[in-house]
Amino acid sequence: MAGTPHLKIENLRVSIDEKEILTGLNLEIKGGEVHAIMGPNGTGKSTLASSLMGHPKYTVTEGSVTFDNEDLLDMDVDERARKGLFLAMQYPSEISGVTNADFLRSALNARQEEGKDISLIKFIRQMDKQMEFLNMDESFSHRYVNEGFSGGEKKRNEILQMMILKPRIAILDEIDSGLDIDALKVVAKGVNELRSPEMGVLMITHYQRLLNYIKPDFVHVMMQGRIVKSGGPELAEKLEANGYDWVKEELGIKDETVGAEA
Repeated sequence: MAGTPHLKIENLRVSIDEKEILTGLNLEIKGGEVHAIMGPNGTGKSTLASSLMGHPKYTVTEGSVTFDNEDLLDMDVDERARKGLFLAMQYPSEISGVTNADFLRSALNARQEEGKDISLIKFIRQMDKQMEFLNMDESFSHRYVNEGFSGGEKKRNEILQMMILKPRIAILDEIDSGLDIDALKVVAKGVNELRSPEMGVLMITHYQRLLNYIKPDFVHVMMQGRIVKSGGPELAEKLEANGYDWVKEELGIKDETVGAEA
């Protein structure tokens, strides 16, 4: 895949159990850009992340999403991943019986051309290098994926996956949730290490503190299932100081929630 990554979302409407969660969302992300989405609980932020990745729980009822000028919504989940879309989940799943090393090598080789698998030695060297960078003990490579991991260890493991897979568009769904300051710094270091024109980033967060370590180019406020306001890093600082009430007052929004989904 050549060229600058490009994800374009137009008038996206998504429902779950016939209840509309996303209500006409528009967003465009290009390689080299870091976008942060902030908003109160229940506005559809995690629904956006899951819908982009193709979670079957969510039904797209209207709109379009293109990824490098291809129809993302027409792709299966595994095809989206092979194309270079990556989701670091808020609550990473455990995979019993599969080691981190085996999982990551299989995922990496799935993105290679046929007959061009990464050699075991090259993979181990790469994984060891990235684990050292993230201050992860070498034993993590032999442990089952996320099984028995603390919240912070799971988040580091998600960033390890991202550093090895090198996606074109990375969606980070509340990677700061539950992290102490030391773990947050390590996770942020991994994200910042990968910042380049070859990758665009969408971060979903509730808190300004993450943006102190991963400086966004664009900040978007999400309410009622759509983006209602956009700006630069200063917008996040204003949200931290004033909360979301000033946005609701400015735009005449009376009820910011759309349902139980975050």
